[in-house]
Amino acid sequence: MNQSLTHKILEKNLMGGELLPGEEIKVKVNQTLTQDSTGTMVYLQLEKMGIKEIKTDFSVAYIDHNTIQSGFENADDHEFIKSVCEKYGIIYSKPGNGICHQINFERFGIPSNVMIGSDSHTPTGGGLGMIAIGAGGLDVAVAMATGSYTLKMPKVLNIELVGELSKHITSKDVILKVLEELTVKGGVGYIVEYSGSGLKALSATDRGTITNMGAELGATTSIFPSDEMTKIFLEKQGRIHDYKALKADENAVYDKKVQINLSKIESLVAKPHSPDNIAKVKSLSGMKVDQVAIGSCTNSSYTDLMKVAKILKGNSVHADVSLVISPGSSNILKMLSENGALGDMIAAGARILEASCGPCIGMGQAPKTNGISLRTFNRNFKGRCGTKSADVYLVSPETAAISAIKGFITPSTDISIDLSVKLPEKFDVFDHYFIYNKGSKLDTEVAMGPNIKAFPEGNYLQDVLVSEVILKTGDNITTDDIMPSNAKLLPFRSNIPKLSNFAFSTIIEDFKERAKKNNGGIVVGGENYGQGSSREHAALVPLYLGVKAVLAKSFARIHRDNLVNVGIIPLVFKNKEDYEKIDEKDSIEIKNLKSDLTRELVLSVINKALEIPVTFVGSDYDQDVLEAGGYLNYSVKNL
Repeated sequence: MNQSLTHKILEKNLMGGELLPGEEIKVKVNQTLTQDSTGTMVYLQLEKMGIKEIKTDFSVAYIDHNTIQSGFENADDHEFIKSVCEKYGIIYSKPGNGICHQINFERFGIPSNVMIGSDSHTPTGGGLGMIAIGAGGLDVAVAMATGSYTLKMPKVLNIELVGELSKHITSKDVILKVLEELTVKGGVGYIVEYSGSGLKALSATDRGTITNMGAELGATTSIFPSDEMTKIFLEKQGRIHDYKALKADENAVYDKKVQINLSKIESLVAKPHSPDNIAKVKSLSGMKVDQVAIGSCTNSSYTDLMKVAKILKGNSVHADVSLVISPGSSNILKMLSENGALGDMIAAGARILEASCGPCIGMGQAPKTNGISLRTFNRNFKGRCGTKSADVYLVSPETAAISAIKGFITPSTDISIDLSVKLPEKFDVFDHYFIYNKGSKLDTEVAMGPNIKAFPEGNYLQDVLVSEVILKTGDNITTDDIMPSNAKLLPFRSNIPKLSNFAFSTIIEDFKERAKKNNGGIVVGGENYGQGSSREHAALVPLYLGVKAVLAKSFARIHRDNLVNVGIIPLVFKNKEDYEKIDEKDSIEIKNLKSDLTRELVLSVINKALEIPVTFVGSDYDQDVLEAGGYLNYSVKNL
């Protein structure tokens, strides 16, 4: 059978199972990625495993999320991660070095490698021809301990790009078009593989933008071929030795195919409060803008920011607009400072932030009350920016920059100047923000600050579950809803008891009290429950509060995995209309969990004398994990 690129790479790294959709497979993991917001839990779990060395080719820990040090908490977390990196021989990236996905793309992305990262935008690496998958922290810890990752084989969705992009239409517009076509649920259960004649006009970083935001499709990951564009990028980064040509076979077989004509794409925007709420920018022309934020792991490349500098040069940011720019990496910031582009940005009135995630994850730069914020980021969930009443619109850097000057939303196609960027012969590469630890030093003392608390551990699976529904939600509940992430809460990512006070606080104010009153409980959700960030805190906090199971119409992949990993049972309605039959405060009983979990179960609503069929969205392997009380217990037992 003619193979897709996805199948070729997975076959090369296959350690067990068959590459058939839905089958459990185990693959070799070449590299892992963590960041500080999820990293403390990853390394607490790694410590619990008692390993002597990591089994990946290499692993990197980035400090890029919690870089505002308004108290000791973030600094203590960074010191903890730094000490664990020294103990196990993990590469450590200091604060200020940049955003994990952008730096990893520059310094460590290798075509045909398999990478697992504790951040949902890890698929950025697919722009270089990698299988790069976002996962929960415990999955990443186990990958470091074993050199492997177990997952269900996804289907492969081929998106064929044809035609050519019009002037000032960008890769950001391409992925917004894909989201318009497929929605935030359209990639669930798939790896998205790009092909077609339209690839030739997309640089490696253009492709990184598309694979990065492919996470918003719900896809396992996205991938491009490794071709001449990949070669040019790696050569300029001084890494031509990492290049290898990779593409799908002619007439490769796919589970689904979609064709998108680049010539027909216009300047697009994702309106509040979802990345798939797509409209043409021209339909919003004239809407007043209060804030513009340019950067994030989606759009902070050298080319992106050079185009922004060209637009800003000789102009002035509108008097009513706050423009903030966060470069993707220290290398990029250094180059901008030396070629004059940084000066052009500053002269126009832009505020330059350090190379970090910053506003994208609510770490500063919250808009004013009822503010309109135009951002080049990947998510615009309500309240994620730090201001619940603000409206966030997602656009390309070009649209963002021209709108910052005009003071109102303006399509990139209104730009009259030439935005072509001549790349340097070689990109600046300096490694002074990296600590290259080599080999284990097991006598290293791990630094544990007072804010770092032990993580909750799951309970062994019981055969009968009797509990009360303590919350019923709607569709597309995000991990930001389950465990909010903002500048006030991010310093407590290593303190689950503290975070538990804010569980589901975007929906209700008293979830913790409900859980305490009922000795835990069951949460009922709608479609795509748990979309968004990979943060396992959205599973660990409910576990800490005694949640036993989550019943939903459907789950986002990473969150479903995280629930299993911590020992919470994810169940789905066999008939989605049965969702309407369950209400908060209903008393639920489910029997035969240990014997029949992977078969159809009967859920009894005791107070209504109803029986509802439900299914477990997992495998025999997942049941083994739950029976062990979670993936950590299972892994320690089987290492």
